[in-house]
Amino acid sequence: MRLHDLVLQTLTQRATPALTGLFGIGADSAAELLVVVGDNPDRIQSEAALAKLCGACPVPASSGNTIRHRLNRGGHRQANAALHRIIIVRMRFHEPTINYVARRTAEGKTKREIMRCLKRALIREIYQILVAPHKTKQEPSLA
Repeated sequence: MRLHDLVLQTLTQRATPALTGLFGIGADSAAELLVVVGDNPDRIQSEAALAKLCGACPVPASSGNTIRHRLNRGGHRQANAALHRIIIVRMRFHEPTINYVARRTAEGKTKREIMRCLKRALIREIYQILVAPHKTKQEPSLA
């Protein structure tokens, strides 16, 4: 392991040990997600806002009788790439994700649609770790 990889791993572990503890999230992906959230997590109002910021929010892409969604092409591209890497690792080695993919494939969903759903579920996990604790620490208003 090179020195800068070791330093990045140490820094991300100190900043958010819970995030790096999740299955499939390495130091590089955790660092990218920390960059997206930034020093002011209070600016992210909801889980949906984080999904939009990472480019993992669904966009209607229906035509005719077909009702479907696609991922937003906007947002932070590096964060979206980090989410993609995490999902690929989970689809390969994480038993609950493997079972989910098998179930959704049997329902007739495409791999792209399944990955969109998995990214959104991953955003929910990340939001609970990175942003939600800051929402509960807000100071009471002076009303």
